[in-house]
Amino acid sequence: MSADREESGNAAVDDAAPIDYRFTLANERTFLSWIRTALGLLAGGVAVHAVVQEQWNTDFRTALAVSCLVLSLVVAVGAYLHWRRIRVAMDQGRPLPGTVLVPVLSAGTAFVAVLACVAVLLH
Repeated sequence: MSADREESGNAAVDDAAPIDYRFTLANERTFLSWIRTALGLLAGGVAVHAVVQEQWNTDFRTALAVSCLVLSLVVAVGAYLHWRRIRVAMDQGRPLPGTVLVPVLSAGTAFVAVLACVAVLLH
């Protein structure tokens, strides 16, 4: 709590006090990391669909490609929503909210890995 807030006893954020740019940049870097992950999943889904033509069963190839593409969409949208929630919390001086992206990405990646393992074993 700043000295101004301690003296007045008011924990509300002063609208004139700007957010430390380092926090804003850290929020942006986190957003960009999630977007890079989404782009990697997008590239993987397209690659599976385009490159793995003859090697795998069509059903597994399609399921794997669609799983990567859907996970990419979820991560990209979730990254924006998380970035926005963090920005609003910083603007309002509230504690930073958590994210559901970590468990969603972990579960999604595990699902994609299981599909890929099954496709490789059945090939």
